[in-house]
Amino acid sequence: MTTQKRSAGGMSEQRRARLRLEISREAARLFWEQGVAATSGDQIAEAVGLSTRTIWRHFRSKESCAEPIVMQGVVTLLSVLRSWPRQRSLEDHLAAELAGFRHEKPPVDTADEMLAMKMIRLADTEPALRTAWLMACDQTERELRAIIADRLERPAGDPEVRMHAAAAAAVVRVLEEHIGAAILDGADITEFTDVTAVSRRFAQAIRTATGGLVGDPVA
Repeated sequence: MTTQKRSAGGMSEQRRARLRLEISREAARLFWEQGVAATSGDQIAEAVGLSTRTIWRHFRSKESCAEPIVMQGVVTLLSVLRSWPRQRSLEDHLAAELAGFRHEKPPVDTADEMLAMKMIRLADTEPALRTAWLMACDQTERELRAIIADRLERPAGDPEVRMHAAAAAAVVRVLEEHIGAAILDGADITEFTDVTAVSRRFAQAIRTATGGLVGDPVA
């Protein structure tokens, strides 16, 4: 018999993650609609249908409630990068995987993607939300470190691997912020709906950031 790993409070980790994401969705909506300062923990609790005490059991502050939804902003990219086979170029892999989401359910719902974009945009003026976004970017860097280490056949702690991972994560952050801002501002987003063009843009940015060492197939 298998059992789910449970937290100290008796709730399974999977259920806890779902609840945190549900709380985060409502907090993000309130933050976007009325501002962070004008939003209280009581309002977040009411929107989710929980007690305020329960909110504080799962989050250390009202601003930290945004963290799970902000993380959704990098979940899709990380899921794609984790499955990058050594024999395929980054451009080809991104294009194939992203195109596949047209027929299969993507890792993150469109509504959550939009909420993540909104929180990343708010992060420009809200330091606490900026912290949540930078935490997500740090996770991206850590994942890239393992991927780059494998492709370069070096330890993940190797200074060169870490520098390449940091550079690649930085360009991913800039592109994610740029694309999100364009969508929220109502700009022409034709270029962002072209899977091949988007894949090429991300891949070329990572290639440039890593001096061309990351992007090609490896034996």
